[in-house]
Amino acid sequence: MSLDLKATFADIKDLVLQGKAMEAFEKYYGEDVVMQENETPATVGKAANRERELDFFSKVVEFRSAEVKDVAFGDDVIISEWFVDYTHADWGKVTHDQVSVQQWKDGKVVHERFYYGS
Repeated sequence: MSLDLKATFADIKDLVLQGKAMEAFEKYYGEDVVMQENETPATVGKAANRERELDFFSKVVEFRSAEVKDVAFGDDVIISEWFVDYTHADWGKVTHDQVSVQQWKDGKVVHERFYYGS
């Protein structure tokens, strides 16, 4: 592991739980990052993902809670299980567990995929 992924994840988790997810995004995501939600088509590039993330967060009308339930570390991989509870302007109340699989290279997330029930 070229990067201390445990310390890095602790920072990401703290930023997200403080409502600073976009700060974590800017700090830790690579310019060519590929992000995907379940089976939807992937979004490629930091600029496109920034736009998608900002759109998502602009529509969160109430944030009730989030917590990390478990996390595992591998060679340049972080797998984390989160519980989230919020209300979204388009989707209504969202309460679910989700898993994030992040692949890292040169200190940045280069691929992230989220898995959750619909």
